[in-house]
Amino acid sequence: MPSILLLFIIVFLMNLIPAFAPPTWMVFSYLGFSSASNDVAWLAVVGAGAATLGRITLAKLSRIIVRQKFLSDATKQNIDAIRENLKGKRKMTFAVFLFYAFSPLPSNYLFIAYGLTAMELKIIALPFFLGRSVSYAFWGLASSAVAQRVAVNSKWAASYLGVWFVASQILLLYAIYMFTRIDWRLLFAERKLRLIARTPKVRGRS
Repeated sequence: MPSILLLFIIVFLMNLIPAFAPPTWMVFSYLGFSSASNDVAWLAVVGAGAATLGRITLAKLSRIIVRQKFLSDATKQNIDAIRENLKGKRKMTFAVFLFYAFSPLPSNYLFIAYGLTAMELKIIALPFFLGRSVSYAFWGLASSAVAQRVAVNSKWAASYLGVWFVASQILLLYAIYMFTRIDWRLLFAERKLRLIARTPKVRGRS
């Protein structure tokens, strides 16, 4: 029981980190190399629950901190166009998050962007949990099968800190910034991509 609780806490914290966190599937690959396959399948469900809670909390924090403290009213109104156009399209939202959760792609930026729209978080919790349960089980079971046949170099997990990883994280952070700059109303109405002008800062009079 303590080991399961420790796994839950570790995965939750990894999914709460907004950037430069190691991908969670590495944890289950490691568990697959060191645990029996039946244990990995059960731990994948626990990990998926922790990951879902972590990502939902991250989305909530992006709404409370970034949207309310750092975004201008004009930027908020621009992003609100996404919520207005996706209203009533819950099946599509469910399908998108389910498909994404099956993949090993980082989801922190997706949840940050979703949190900025102020849309309902419960819509994305279930598909993400289901998708991550399957993907974590896959990585764990696949690693367990490999461990039974070949010897694995323990240094494999360190490669994520390479230049490619850092560069990809910086690129994705920039993508979040560009997400707030896209003129969403124009994109939805006329299918034209344009960036909104940044609101100039007003200097106080001397």
